[in-house]
Amino acid sequence: MERIAITGSSGLVGTALRISLASRGYEVVRLVRGGSQQASSSEVCIPWDPTGTSMPVISTEPLEGLDAVIHLAGDNLAAGRWTAEKKQRIVESRTTSTAVLATLLASLVRKPRVLISASAIGIYGGRGEESLTELDDLGTGFLAETAKAWERAADPARAAGIRVVHPRFGVVLSPEGGALKKMLPVFRAGLGGRLGDGQQWVSWISLRDAIAAIEFLIDDQGLRGAANLVSPKPVRNREFTLAMGRALHRPTIFAVPKFVLRMMLGEMADETILASARVLPEVLMAEDFRFADVDISGTLETMLR
Repeated sequence: MERIAITGSSGLVGTALRISLASRGYEVVRLVRGGSQQASSSEVCIPWDPTGTSMPVISTEPLEGLDAVIHLAGDNLAAGRWTAEKKQRIVESRTTSTAVLATLLASLVRKPRVLISASAIGIYGGRGEESLTELDDLGTGFLAETAKAWERAADPARAAGIRVVHPRFGVVLSPEGGALKKMLPVFRAGLGGRLGDGQQWVSWISLRDAIAAIEFLIDDQGLRGAANLVSPKPVRNREFTLAMGRALHRPTIFAVPKFVLRMMLGEMADETILASARVLPEVLMAEDFRFADVDISGTLETMLR
């Protein structure tokens, strides 16, 4: 039985990934903060400290001979206004935990074949109408600089000869969590509408495609570096809004002006929901990865049926 370790295993992506890996016959090793947590019969929980203030794990023995490690941990971007303290938590929860994990893995005698260390398409910044692939220049701004440092933090694992892949996540869609779950009550009440002028590009991916893509990155031994985890067909916010309305059979006549979003969310509004990122999954497509969900209307109708 192959063994895969996961951090951030209780989040939306982490939870779905654990279930999928177990169904494929993997033994799942969960690196969890603090004390022991409930695990299924196919899982092992190992307490770890991603802050770097103490020993990362009590013993490295359970981590020896892992086939892969998937690092998903990080402070929730959308949980609270971006104060100076919040921004520091966003950065440190990503960069410090990645550096701690990469250094830990580099110290093992029997190192994992691959480290899948999460990143995000925020690394490109707001780029208007540009079509962006993994080969394009990186952007500027808080999220872009954070993601750059996040990816660099995995350098100790790279230097130790571990294959490192950075899945740059777009907006992961699932009614079970994330952005879509937060939108549903508003749209079901008939109060949904475009954000700002609705012209900004939204690069999205269904949860099942995100899980399949991570597993693809584990299996494809030739892949390393960045891989955009987004649908081949990004959509404008206004198109996404109309698709939500059709899927829920609700009107979408309202709009939230930019100044209102900025008053409510501050800097987060410009860096996230108002930023335009037309990102394409060039690496996955070149390796013949097959997306199950490409059309936003069909995807939302299937999810929300």
